[in-house]
Amino acid sequence: MINKLFRLEENQTNIKTEILAGITTFLTMVYIVVVNPAILSGAGVPFGQVFMATIIAAVTGTLIMSFAANYPIAIAPGMGLNAYFVTEVVQQDVSYSVIFGSVFVAGILFVILSLTSLRKTLIMAIPPSLKYGITSGIGLFIAFLGLRMSGIIVESDTTLVTLGDMTSPGVLLTVFGLMVTLGLIARNVTGGLFIGMFITGLVGFFTGQLEWNGFIDTPPAPVFWDMDIGAVFSNGLYTVIFAFLLVTIFDTTGTMIGVAEQAGFIRKDGSLPRARAALMADASATTVGAVFGTSPSSAYIESSSGVAAGGRTGLTTMVVAGLFLLSMFFAPVVGAVSGLPAITAPVLIIVGCFMMEGLAKVNWGSFDDAFPAFIIILTMPLTSSIATGIAFGFITYPILKLVVGKGKNVHWMLYMFAIIFILQMAFFPGH
Repeated sequence: MINKLFRLEENQTNIKTEILAGITTFLTMVYIVVVNPAILSGAGVPFGQVFMATIIAAVTGTLIMSFAANYPIAIAPGMGLNAYFVTEVVQQDVSYSVIFGSVFVAGILFVILSLTSLRKTLIMAIPPSLKYGITSGIGLFIAFLGLRMSGIIVESDTTLVTLGDMTSPGVLLTVFGLMVTLGLIARNVTGGLFIGMFITGLVGFFTGQLEWNGFIDTPPAPVFWDMDIGAVFSNGLYTVIFAFLLVTIFDTTGTMIGVAEQAGFIRKDGSLPRARAALMADASATTVGAVFGTSPSSAYIESSSGVAAGGRTGLTTMVVAGLFLLSMFFAPVVGAVSGLPAITAPVLIIVGCFMMEGLAKVNWGSFDDAFPAFIIILTMPLTSSIATGIAFGFITYPILKLVVGKGKNVHWMLYMFAIIFILQMAFFPGH
């Protein structure tokens, strides 16, 4: 039955290989169960709510990917947008339930786009330099967050930020965890991020920085519909919705294509079979995640580790979903670990590095391509706003193209976005 359901023979794989691939993928991405609650707690979201919402979103998206698309690509709340979620709660001076409403609206729009050709049009309209700039800017954004969370970087009255106390126990543990995890990643150890967190946690326990009561417990009760959609529109959070939508689209599409190419799913004409079903997986996970209380979901590049281990079908992702379900019984350990920044900060710093890869593909020899990417990368971490970075990039790109006589090469949607962002920054700078 399993052979027929997932077409194992057709994909030249077997049950044992798929199970091992699923375990491999899970180990490389399970850090999100710890890191996501640690980050969203900065917006005041209760640990139990984020913990369960993270698992529910991951299981929902991953199972859709498993049964509807039959791909070994796992889904979970994405890095970067969880940090952006927190900064928007602070900057907009609204409750987290309002930003959850923004995520929900973005998720609904995401579903609609995934059912039409608009998603493909939007992706094709936005040039590579802006896409790579957005991804890289988010990378710096979350790496900077990791440095701040751990105390390696602290506030300064004269220089805004400065080096923290490198002799404090928390900073020393962070540096230790970072060095250990870097070594594991450099050696291509499967699950390096998770193993690094585990080793750092052990050291934290023996040095008295980490305490927990028990290992296994009944899962926390999930929280349903803790969001205020009406306040999203009364506060004019349209840019926030657009940022959530745009980044999730780019992140998921790029990851999906990359993993699909690695697995050999891309056809000779460049198309991806069952693409609509695959794209619906992350759109659905984002919407469901918002309903229960977490930031937008995305396809995980860590899925490539499972593909490298031989995973070729949805059986791999079914195993991943099952392991995520199992992890909900370990809330006491996850809660303790997520409360110690020294364990989670190294993950943010290293994942930030991973996200800088696209910079190599920016045409730095062409100033009208390079500067919009640069201004995005510069403004995202300095303003703590992904939306602001996107706005600067979308405004400068068409202007520079017009100046150098390449205006006809710019898609009309970019001119529309540029005008919208200019009006937004001029008349609604706080949103």
